[in-house]
Amino acid sequence: MITQQRLEELVNECAFATKQGKVASYIPKLAEADPQQLGVYWMDLEGNGMGAGEWEKRVTVQSIVKVAIFLQALADCPLDELTRRISLNATAETFNSIVDLEVKNHHRPLNPYINSGAIASLYMVSGGPEGRLQRVMDLLGKLTANDALSIDEQVYVSEKQTGHRNRAIAYFMKSTQIIDGDVEQLLDEYFRLCSVKVNCRDLAIMAATLANGGKNPVTGVCCARKSHCKTAMAVMVSCGMYGQSGEFLVRTGMPAKSGVGGGIMAAIPGKGGLGVVGPALNETGNSAGGIELLSRLSDEMDLSIL
Repeated sequence: MITQQRLEELVNECAFATKQGKVASYIPKLAEADPQQLGVYWMDLEGNGMGAGEWEKRVTVQSIVKVAIFLQALADCPLDELTRRISLNATAETFNSIVDLEVKNHHRPLNPYINSGAIASLYMVSGGPEGRLQRVMDLLGKLTANDALSIDEQVYVSEKQTGHRNRAIAYFMKSTQIIDGDVEQLLDEYFRLCSVKVNCRDLAIMAATLANGGKNPVTGVCCARKSHCKTAMAVMVSCGMYGQSGEFLVRTGMPAKSGVGGGIMAAIPGKGGLGVVGPALNETGNSAGGIELLSRLSDEMDLSIL
């Protein structure tokens, strides 16, 4: 489908785009990332993969973990119950918006891939404070075929110390009865999940698992129901790339989810998954080099679902 040499060439060709972005700085520890880092990994549905560039270098998963949280919430409660607390619609606001929680949407987060929606989704995961975090970590390990995933403690502490907007969002949701219980505990779990370290291969396997209807192509383990994967990918299409979701869909035609650590996970049903990492972000908070790379790969490998 694509050769190792061509994959390396594409990474080199897209290196210019990293200079058009800046690393995230609102979380102090993320500001230390290398803005020139760029890597990619492709995983097909037979478990065959190849990487190019700095694909082995780890970053924190950040918002990409919202897909795993949502999948676990879907597994733990009926969709109609979940959508009473979280809608599945796109938003024109930023990922950490409070506006989306206003009365016009009955105080519900607009979708599970913005911060409010992810926090509410985590609340819907069974197990409470004793088991919620581990359930999502276990699922993430199965999705990525990596049971050695670890948390970057420095990023976690940095996020926890500066996560004032997320606290405001969470306490507002408690006041409107979207969530209940110990808000600080729930936020602590959320910050930890966002701080899990991943590389391009982890993201590519996770994407390929979604594309394969929940069956991990590397391990053969069924991690999630096919219907839940379809729901997760459908929301990725409309909401996965923040305010750039529409433009990204036009350019690539791929369901994807990005994170401010610089990662992007793109799932192509029936074909495979791509994981890219480039910490230099554009104005919408997406990897500048990653988007350029995914756009070219979509054209060359005919990956658009449209």
